[in-house]
Amino acid sequence: MPSAPKSRRSFVTRQAVTDLVRSATLGSYGVTGFAALPHERLLERLGLVQPGLTVRLGDAIDVDLDLTVAFGVPVAEVARQVDSAIRYSIRRALGREVGRVTIHIDGLRVGPGGAPPAAIHPTTGAAGPRDLADSGTDVA
Repeated sequence: MPSAPKSRRSFVTRQAVTDLVRSATLGSYGVTGFAALPHERLLERLGLVQPGLTVRLGDAIDVDLDLTVAFGVPVAEVARQVDSAIRYSIRRALGREVGRVTIHIDGLRVGPGGAPPAAIHPTTGAAGPRDLADSGTDVA
């Protein structure tokens, strides 16, 4: 005869939750990394801190992020994507809900193609797009 179901309980370390959040964040579209000051980067290499990422455990799991985002992507969409990815990974791995996710965008990172071009200034006497349109010529 089966016995009554027992309450199961597991303990999860703060580092395990931090790793889940870090993985979900870096896997999100448009995120190029965590923002940090130079001395925080040194402490990260020593394994003492994870810059740009704070996890508070309590009745709810609260997450604070300082991110850098790729130039040219919609920042609001990146933030929604990160929020959704964090909530999904915590819910799936731990069966708990996330209370608050606070995302700070601390910078934009330009990709390998370089910075976007500055405003294009036509040279004097050159035909521009408006000149062609005003001429009445059909262009296919």
